[in-house]
Amino acid sequence: MTPNALLNQILQLPPDQRLQLVEEIWDSLATSAASVPVPDWHRAELDRRLADPTEKPTLTWDEVQQNLKPRR
Repeated sequence: MTPNALLNQILQLPPDQRLQLVEEIWDSLATSAASVPVPDWHRAELDRRLADPTEKPTLTWDEVQQNLKPRR
């Protein structure tokens, strides 16, 4: 079966079954994290962010959530 054929079959599943499948795929990746490739630019960005541990976030989590709410 080709990846496209598999995707088409997955997309025909009801949303709750697709979500369950995503969770199971994610869990399978988490158990083998060492085999998941990390791009060099991700490593560079993490190094940049960790270089200054005193750097403060610009927004709190509450502010982020508030910004996500639809404007009325």
